[in-house]
Amino acid sequence: MQKIHGMINIRHILRLHTNKVGNHSIIMQTGIPRRKLRKYIKDFDESGLSFEEIDELTDKDLEDLFTKPDDKPVNEKTKTLYNMFPAMDRELRHKGVTLTLLWQEYKKKYPDGYMYRQFINHFTDWKSQASFAMRKEHKAGDKMFIDFAGEKLSIIDKATGTVKPVEVFVAILGASQLTYVEAMASQQKEDFIPACENALHYYGGVPAAIVCDNLKSAVIKSSRYEPTINETFSDFAEHYNTVILPARAYKPKDKAPVENVIKIIYTRIYAKLRGTDFFSLEELNTAIGLALEEHNNELLTGKDYSRRQQFNEMEQHTLMLLPVLRYEFKKQHYATVMKYGHVPLPADKHYYSVPYTFIGKKVKVMYSRYNVEVYYEYERIAAHVRSYTPYKYTIDKSHLHPSHRFIDTWGPDRFILQAEEIHNDVKLYVSKILCSRRHPEQAYKICMGVLGFAKKFGNERLAKACQRAMNFDIYNYRIIKKILENGLDKQVDEPDQLKMPQHNNIRGKEYYK
Repeated sequence: MQKIHGMINIRHILRLHTNKVGNHSIIMQTGIPRRKLRKYIKDFDESGLSFEEIDELTDKDLEDLFTKPDDKPVNEKTKTLYNMFPAMDRELRHKGVTLTLLWQEYKKKYPDGYMYRQFINHFTDWKSQASFAMRKEHKAGDKMFIDFAGEKLSIIDKATGTVKPVEVFVAILGASQLTYVEAMASQQKEDFIPACENALHYYGGVPAAIVCDNLKSAVIKSSRYEPTINETFSDFAEHYNTVILPARAYKPKDKAPVENVIKIIYTRIYAKLRGTDFFSLEELNTAIGLALEEHNNELLTGKDYSRRQQFNEMEQHTLMLLPVLRYEFKKQHYATVMKYGHVPLPADKHYYSVPYTFIGKKVKVMYSRYNVEVYYEYERIAAHVRSYTPYKYTIDKSHLHPSHRFIDTWGPDRFILQAEEIHNDVKLYVSKILCSRRHPEQAYKICMGVLGFAKKFGNERLAKACQRAMNFDIYNYRIIKKILENGLDKQVDEPDQLKMPQHNNIRGKEYYK
């Protein structure tokens, strides 16, 4: 058998040939001998496959295709037999049909045809060649396979000396087999999604799909036909312009590349870390990273190239570009829109406006470190910059009812300035109202009502009413109205009114002598 020149080089040579690059230029670029180049081009032309189909083959299939001995000239008897094989292959799918039966039918039609053993050998050769074009699971740039290793690693808590097990996330690109490994605290989406993102940035690009297991952080409900993807993971995939393809339950072949590489990293990475104590995830991942680079740069078994070389040559350029910004991990909270047209975010005790037409509706609040979004029946109805100030309100004026939009132009400063023009005690009273109400619209309406009494009762009476209300530490519209309407602002409390009343049950000072 001929010595293979390298699967990466063969792909590169055939790509150049397909792009109409001359043989002389190919020889100059690759250094391949002229005789070997002619042999590869001849095998490629005789395979009947396109370059795209060739590029989808695994390295093993590609090696089998281009390292087979030169075929002997095919005679008419062989051509006739091979032309019958596609129909025979379809017949074999029927119950009770065997190769022996097909050979017997072939011999009746062609008495001078091949004997049984030769017939079987030819069919086997044809079947292996025909299967090349059907293997598409390792197309360059197509899939990244992810999973968690069954065996955990561990870190030690410096304070207590407790050994804490940690999960090990593994990702692999199907075509080049370039591998990524990371230790994390848990399999929860808070750890799982950042690990997926780190893998994409390690590869420097995004594959067309991510193939995952049916873990809860990725799949809410498994299904053979239409699984339900975790909403946060789906949002992550949309951010990176890729799709999630959950493997079928109990079908490890669906993610065979990552299943196989997990067995390898037990030897290549786990074994090298044994006997070493790690006191943080950062320390552990640094050690994993060093062992991982050795793994990716080690020559593949029986090959003259490594996973890293294969990635650089055939897969790196097929990945989609990474987005400019990294994904913002989002949490969610369900709430009912309050009567003032706001939804609370309990994490910060802050309130955000939504369109007034959704008052009373049940909505979903999605929030990240910097942003807050509100959804109703899968439609985003509001978006705000996140605020961490408790008991305050973030308002979009377009969300307010037309009769309430004065809130956007009227603020606390306006009411305080107006109150100051009346009297300092009115200013102090209005300031107390503004601080005592959780919703600005509620406080503004009270301030408007209180200040409106100045026109009806005059500035002086309003100031005295505010003084009297502050003595009782009551700050609302009703108390000011009651004081003014009942003339209580005109009363002066005498010191004698505050003396202790006489009562038979109260002992006087004489009792204690």
